[in-house]
Amino acid sequence: MLNDVAFGQFYPVGSFAHSLDPRTKLLALTAFIVLLFVADNFLSLAACALVLIAAIIASKAPFGRLIRALKGILFLLAFTAVLNIFLHGGEVLLFSWKFIRIYREGLVFTGYLILRLFFLVTASTLLTLTTSPQDLTAGLESLLKPLTYIKFPVHALALIMSIALRFIPTLIDETNRIIAAQKARGADFESGNLFKRIKAMIPILIPLLVSAFRRAEELGDAMDARCYTGSGKRTRYKKLVLGWRDIIAALLFAALIAGVVLLNIYCFSIVPAAAAWIKPV
Repeated sequence: MLNDVAFGQFYPVGSFAHSLDPRTKLLALTAFIVLLFVADNFLSLAACALVLIAAIIASKAPFGRLIRALKGILFLLAFTAVLNIFLHGGEVLLFSWKFIRIYREGLVFTGYLILRLFFLVTASTLLTLTTSPQDLTAGLESLLKPLTYIKFPVHALALIMSIALRFIPTLIDETNRIIAAQKARGADFESGNLFKRIKAMIPILIPLLVSAFRRAEELGDAMDARCYTGSGKRTRYKKLVLGWRDIIAALLFAALIAGVVLLNIYCFSIVPAAAAWIKPV
């Protein structure tokens, strides 16, 4: 079943993170992702982890949902880790057996990569849990508004993203119903090798695609019936206004940016003995 999918699902609860302006959260997520790949030592990543933990606490989001969101990338994490550990070269050899060689630099690089992917998925899931699709669309459209001067279809892009996020829970429910119906007919999705399991997914994917196209056609007809064009200056029922919470969040991320830059510069002088382990190659 797909009930464990958390990405794209809004968790309505009163919290500090929920009350932030969606533009602030989008900019904060962008800055956080950039910092994850700018951080070149474990101390910098630890600073990013502390800010992420603070954001989780401020969001009041169920920790279980965040953990379940990582299930979808467990295979990717494991596959990436194995490839990097056994294929990444280096100077300090830790283990050797026949053609298998594991280097210290490979372990360090793999640790960085896994942590970055883990933090990235968690932060992205946290954004969708604390921001409704409507607010997320309005924030994205407001941030991209300067592109309208070069005739970029900002509103169309925001509408596409809003519809995509809105239909994630719907398609998940549809998939669960199809799986339940196929199991009632004797379908087996758990036994057999990998190829048999992939083949068993065909009776699920085909009805799901048909249902998705049918829903898209119905949505298009409904928008046409209401004479929706998306052009012209549209007014909004809810205005986006920055508040004191947004200022606090901005200051927090400004401190994070400064901390990561300083840790990147002074990492060796802070922990010289462990420099080889906290600094990637």
